[in-house]
Amino acid sequence: MTVILGIDPGLAATGYGILRLEGNRFTHLAHGVIRTPADMVSGKRLLLLFDELIQLIHTYHPQEAGVESLYFARNATSAIPVAQARGVVLLALSRAGMSYAEYPPQAIKQGVVGSGRAAKEQVQELVRVILGLDGIPRPDHAADALAAAICHGNTALFQSRAGRAAGGEE
Repeated sequence: MTVILGIDPGLAATGYGILRLEGNRFTHLAHGVIRTPADMVSGKRLLLLFDELIQLIHTYHPQEAGVESLYFARNATSAIPVAQARGVVLLALSRAGMSYAEYPPQAIKQGVVGSGRAAKEQVQELVRVILGLDGIPRPDHAADALAAAICHGNTALFQSRAGRAAGGEE
């Protein structure tokens, strides 16, 4: 059994999703968003994010994490706070001694749906189905974090099976 933490980094809102993986079956444990107030100075917002992540890690004891990597759109100004938040996420995971992998949005879509060009709604619906949830997880940042956790779990399963097939494990 492995507990996986998925993260969709952002300064204003960082999505998280926590899953348990047993064999090839995912079980939903929690999801949500860590929000930081816009009127707070950046350093304090980053500290709040760090403290909340550490609290989640202490509560759920994940062993691994899947983190959505930075996606550079056209607006570099908005990418800077996301990059800062991402740095805090990686620091918190490293401080907790967790192994993690970073995945670009296309890889997460591929890992959940099977297509890197899947629509956001398609990914959210598959997250709902895979986890047996009554509705699509909200808000979007939390759904994205759950998708990152599923992608990480599927990647780990594939790598484990590929290693056994190649004679790496008995």
